Amino acid sequence: MQSILISCFICAYRRYKLKKGKISIMNINMKDKYIPGTRVSKDEMHGITGKEFLDKIFFMSDGIMLNRIRDIAGIDGSTIQNWVKRGWLGSTVNKRYSEVQLARILIINMLRTTMKLEKIDFLLHYINGNLDNRADDIISEPILYEYICKITDRIDGSESVTPDQIREIIFRETSGYEEQISGAADRLRNALEVILLSYFASIVSSYSEEKFSAIKSGKAIFPVQI
Repeated sequence: MQSILISCFICAYRRYKLKKGKISIMNINMKDKYIPGTRVSKDEMHGITGKEFLDKIFFMSDGIMLNRIRDIAGIDGSTIQNWVKRGWLGSTVNKRYSEVQLARILIINMLRTTMKLEKIDFLLHYINGNLDNRADDIISEPILYEYICKITDRIDGSESVTPDQIREIIFRETSGYEEQISGAADRLRNALEVILLSYFASIVSSYSEEKFSAIKSGKAIFPVQI
């Protein structure tokens, strides 16, 4: 179970209010010590995440074996095989997974706690069309993963963040993206918003599970004094 710091969690529910025709949501601030989609701590990698993290893994090889993926992401072999059967990963070369495949695995792993498989399937196709045809891709998975990690790092460094601020960060971080297909930039930003919100929802879910386990074991404390 991930060790998570959540400094403010919507008081256990979302609080909505109408103001000048807009909905505002209570700020939320949380930090995850793990590299997104992995069980590798950021401290262990000295702050390296995203594409740099992937490049480090593949520094000496064009492919990695399934047992290495299990070490990195904590995913069992049957789950990976299920994703292969769904057409999400493509075929391996000599039973080795490429950097593109690993990036896709980590992104799926980020989503699967809070998103149903059919929604993940739709999102993958929304981003890159036919997953077996790279010609219709709007972005490579390693670069998509780089965006995800850069944005989560930015959010981790904030005292608080709202959905509107998340969208602003997404727009700033993707400002240099050059679309090769009409409408690709909007597709990318929409997908990033869903991925990030689902990812942070999974962190909250993990915190909830940790809290429940502590209550069940009699070790729960409520440290904040009001």
